[in-house]
Amino acid sequence: MVGFEDRVAIVTGAGGGLGRQHALLLAARGAAVVVNDLGGDVTGEGASTTAADDVVAEIEAAGGVAVAEHSSVADPVGGEAIVNKALERFGRLDIVINNAGILRDKSFANLTPDLLHPVLDVHLGGAFYVSRPAFAHMKEQGYGRILFTTSGSGMMGNYGQANYAAAKMGMIGLMNVLKVEGAKYNIKVNAIAPIALTRMTEGLFGGLVDMFPPEQVSPAVAYLVSEECELTGEIWSIGGGSVSRFFIGLTQGYFKDPDGGALTIEDVAAHVGEIRSETDYIVPFSSQDEFGKLGPMLS
Repeated sequence: MVGFEDRVAIVTGAGGGLGRQHALLLAARGAAVVVNDLGGDVTGEGASTTAADDVVAEIEAAGGVAVAEHSSVADPVGGEAIVNKALERFGRLDIVINNAGILRDKSFANLTPDLLHPVLDVHLGGAFYVSRPAFAHMKEQGYGRILFTTSGSGMMGNYGQANYAAAKMGMIGLMNVLKVEGAKYNIKVNAIAPIALTRMTEGLFGGLVDMFPPEQVSPAVAYLVSEECELTGEIWSIGGGSVSRFFIGLTQGYFKDPDGGALTIEDVAAHVGEIRSETDYIVPFSSQDEFGKLGPMLS
């Protein structure tokens, strides 16, 4: 049985939806949870202590341990405050689930800076501002689990969500760096792309709305932040009872030996099929794997 006794977790945006379910499940399995939520609306406007406080009360009523934290993730001071809350109240920090998010959707032609920057600040900036001080502490203790919440909108695109998609894919770049830098400190860093009914996705599921409750996502999240999980750098699509892996594949591609002359535009045009072929590919863990593929060709 996967448990979290003596573990301390931060869940951002935990006042409702996915974050609330993550916090409830971790607490039910023994974790002490910092329930962070600014309490704003879906666009990031406003603030209230009620959302986080209610989840803490729910956890405590079930016999769990939790504390509310109301800072915004969108600035460094807030990120530090969230991490400090865990350290001051519980004396350690083992898990960070970056879940906080907002939406300001608009078609790209109509996207303005006031719709772009707040979304980047909360999703990507927030993940950075919370994870950076947490990562420093995890390095010192030689253990940690960090989870980013990306999106299919970033992985594949979605109309009207250029700001959101860019922020979500920025998280993947951040994850890929932290998986490398955290490896020798037993810090595992992964990401999920959830499919779930929350206030941010209302109206998207039509008649299938009952098939995607947020509690169907949290079990896979809990596994990825558990001590049992030895995976790092994974991106999992989770929802409706399904758990799948996204990955970045590098094709074998076309290679022109330098002894045969420099690569030309015509060479590229003539070998597009070979460049794109999915018959042979690798799933690189880091940039070193890309050079590892090229090495035998160039030797």
